[in-house]
This record gives sequence, C-alpha cells and structure tokens, in this order.
Amino acid sequence: MKNVFDVLEERGYIEQMTHPQEIKDLFGKETVPFYIGIDPTADSLHVGHFVSLMVASHMQKCGHKPIILVGGGTATIGDPSFKNDMRRMLSREEINHNVECIKKQVEKFVSFEGENAAIIVNNADWLLDLKFVDFVREIGSLFSVNKMLNAECYKQRLETGLTFFEMSYMLMQSYDFLHLYEAYGCKLQMGGNDQWSNIIGGVDLIRKIGKDDSFGLTFKLLTTKEGKKMGKTEKGALWLNPDKTSPYEFYQYWRNVEDDSVENVLNMLTFLPVEKIKDLTAYKDERINVAKKVAAFEITKLIHGEEEAKKAEEASNALFNGQGSLDNMPTVNVEAYDISLIDAIIKTGIAPSKGQARTLISQGGISLNDEKITDVNYVLSADDFKEGYAILKKGKKVFYKLNRD
Repeated sequence: MKNVFDVLEERGYIEQMTHPQEIKDLFGKETVPFYIGIDPTADSLHVGHFVSLMVASHMQKCGHKPIILVGGGTATIGDPSFKNDMRRMLSREEINHNVECIKKQVEKFVSFEGENAAIIVNNADWLLDLKFVDFVREIGSLFSVNKMLNAECYKQRLETGLTFFEMSYMLMQSYDFLHLYEAYGCKLQMGGNDQWSNIIGGVDLIRKIGKDDSFGLTFKLLTTKEGKKMGKTEKGALWLNPDKTSPYEFYQYWRNVEDDSVENVLNMLTFLPVEKIKDLTAYKDERINVAKKVAAFEITKLIHGEEEAKKAEEASNALFNGQGSLDNMPTVNVEAYDISLIDAIIKTGIAPSKGQARTLISQGGISLNDEKITDVNYVLSADDFKEGYAILKKGKKVFYKLNRD
C-alpha cells in the first residue's frame, strides 16, 4: 500500500510537520491512530472543514485509523485563533444539536466499519467534568504563558483584548490530544495550518510527560492566489448542508473558481488521479473551463451525490449555453408582479440591505432577463414574467429565478 505521506505530499496538502522524517517513517511501518478536531459552532460543516475530511479519507484509505473529535466541550469557549472578536457563546442545547448534524456529514468521508474503522468522540465527555484547580495544577503548570502569548494565533486578539477564558482554549485542545493518546493510542493530530500553535501545544504536552511518539501535521488552507480563504459567497460561508447552500450554488462556486486555483482544488477536493488532473489543467486559455466543469461536478457529487451534481450541471448549462432545464437553479417566489427590484434583490440574498441593493443597481451590476437595469426605482411587472419566470442576475456569475406565488 502506498505511504500516505507520499499521497498527501503529491496532492499538495502538507504545510508543516513537527517531526517530518519520523512521521513519514511512522506512516510506512504501522497503522497510525490520528485525530482531526471540529468545533460544532454551527449545524453544518463548511468548505473550511472540507480539506480536513479529505485528508482523513486519504489517511484511512492508506490503512490508518481516523478519530474525528467533535468539540462539544471546546465549543463552549470558541477558538480565538486569528479572530478579531470573541466568538458568541453557544448554549449546551445548541452545541448538542450541532454535534448531531455534523456527525451525519462526516460519514460521507470516512468509514465506520472494517479493521481501521473511524470513530467519533465528543470532548464534552471528558472536558466538562474537569476540576479547575486539578486541571491548572497538572496541565496548566506545563505551559509557558510567555510562549502562549507569542503564538501567531493569538496576535489579533491581543490587540482587542484576549480573555483568560479564550486563552484556556489551547490548554483544552492540548489536553484533548493527551486524552486521545492515553485512551486510543492516538499519536498524531492533524488540522489546518491556522491550528499550528494549538497542535504544537498538544505534541509538547505529551512529550513533557515523558512520551516521545506524539506528532503534529498541518495542511494548507484552501486559498485564492491573493491568499484569501476560499469558501465565501454572497450569502457568507459555502456550507456543505444543501439547506444552507443549494447544490446549484455549490456547483457554481467551483465552476467559477479562478484559473490559477483549478489544479489545487482538483488535487485537494477530489479523488481524481493526479495524472488526470495534470492533463485537465495543462491548458491556461479558455480550455481550462473543461477542468473547472470537472471540478464543479466531482466536488458537488462528493458532497451532495451524483444525482444532485447532474441537476446542478444541467441548470448551469441551461443558463450559460441555453441547453437543459432551469428547474434546479436557485429559485425565489415573489408574492406579486409589482415587487420592486430592490426588494427582489434583498429577497434573493444578493444584497443584505436596500442601500447595498441601490448601489448594485446604480453601478450597473444588476440585470433582469439579460437586460441591465440602472433605475433604482424599477418595479417588476407582468412583462418581466413572460416566460412564467424572471431571471435576476448580479454580474456574470450570480443568478436567481423569480417565480410568482
């Protein structure tokens, strides 16, 4: 079986490692229990979690054992890493609901059967019953505050005020690794590169108590060529839940990815062979669109299933090529023909406020049935629904079908 280190390296996942050669050797000689953590701060995973789950899948396919940690305990604090403000505190009921929703999405990536079956654990099971004085005496005494304050993940919060409550997150996550090491023989923590400081904390904690076989590995964040995180849409995050981001919107996001990112997206978010990906992305002119279509279909199929991917593809072809059905594109029902264009824009979510809607219209960013509208007082009429629907468009890539109730 191929060493998973080579797989992750070939597909461009690896960013940093605590012990590179030891990790590679470890992968080659034994089954490695590893863990990836997900804090249930919402009732759905988003694209930011996608890479983590792909890595978990590759690891399992190469014989290693995934431990998916859902942070029912750490979510009560919220990771302050690279955040300007303190996260909203969630109730226990919200967290428990989110945990159950996330478990269902994880099942698409890893198997819970077989020799190296994945397991899901919830750190609420061991964190919520900790006694404060015992914890800070046994665990907190092994952490240097000076070192913690120099961690890259805290720098933004230091400018606005880092609470002790938030600072304890690193201790909690480090303790998670120690608990999994002792309970399941977990030797490796993996996560996005924004988790590097927290991962080092856990590796060091285990080594400080006399063990020498704890390791950490981070993978690259999915970013644009400007270095911005991928996965932001007009409505916010690109969710994996179809009720939050429709399969069509999901498909279109990847269909419109920038040319320079296509190869990276195909490598990190699909299981297509690397050789095929190189062939698809060999062109840098308009032929790169073939690779974009493949990426959009394969990624949508992985998250929403082949049937939904085909529907999204058909709706996209209908819009851009005039072939296929519009039935599966995002649709919004309006109560009457005489809705103002501004209200229609807000109802679709293209803009969150009337002020922003006016700006879009006045700057020529809105079209109705392929006609640019610059009148901020425009009101839709029956003439706009001659085909039984109207197509509202922002720019060249955002479309909504308006149906009359």
